[in-house]
Amino acid sequence: MVADLRFQVTAPVRAALATALYPVQWAVLQPVHAVSAAGGYFTSLHHAQQSELDALRRLTEQAVRSSQVEQLEIENRRLRELLAMRERASAQAIGAQVLYDAADPFSRRVVIDRGQTHGVQAGAPVIDEAGVLGQVTRVYPLVSEVSLLIDRDLAIPVLNPRSGARALAYGQPGDGGGLELRYTSVGTDIAQGDLLTTSGVDAVYPPGLPVARVTLVERQSGSAFLRVRAEPVARVDGVLHVLVLGPAGEPPPPPPATTRHPAPARKGAAP
Repeated sequence: MVADLRFQVTAPVRAALATALYPVQWAVLQPVHAVSAAGGYFTSLHHAQQSELDALRRLTEQAVRSSQVEQLEIENRRLRELLAMRERASAQAIGAQVLYDAADPFSRRVVIDRGQTHGVQAGAPVIDEAGVLGQVTRVYPLVSEVSLLIDRDLAIPVLNPRSGARALAYGQPGDGGGLELRYTSVGTDIAQGDLLTTSGVDAVYPPGLPVARVTLVERQSGSAFLRVRAEPVARVDGVLHVLVLGPAGEPPPPPPATTRHPAPARKGAAP
């Protein structure tokens, strides 16, 4: 020990042993390095997967928000158009929201969230932002049932502003839904693409409201009448907000007149 401390006698032996044992040390440390590398790989993989899931979640949230914003813009535009239609109708109007379609599969009706307690009356016309949608047929205390234009039991008098021809349009729920102008004589001036409006002769619908656009004018052999089909301009499918007009399209009541009270006489004034 003294000789090794003073003269480093065992240093060559120690170096030879370290060189001989190095392969053994390397072989023993390889599993440790492999386990450490595998742990780092799986940790990185987990972080990468978590980051991908977070990115997908944020992307989904942004897509939902974008869809909601787009839906709100469409709804706001339709509400503005509905208010413009209200001014055009020049009548009392009650705003309502469509709750659901009626359960009867043989009719085209919807239920709105306004009823007797809100001033809705049976027979009142119902419009959306594009034109006439239908008519109130049943009224309950809190809700009402509206028959759409394409309901088979509903008919509406219409006017062709281009030619001045009048007709009666009946609902046709089949074939996607539409209107049929029955008993239209062959000599009637009507063409495909004509816009039909309310005539006002029934004292129910205000005159001039858009109703439908003519899609088919067909001459039937051996008949004195034309086959005329029209498509409603109102959204009979998927409508959300509507206006219920007052009975017979009555204009809104005038504002109450202010009563002027005479000024009190001054004291001491001559009578």
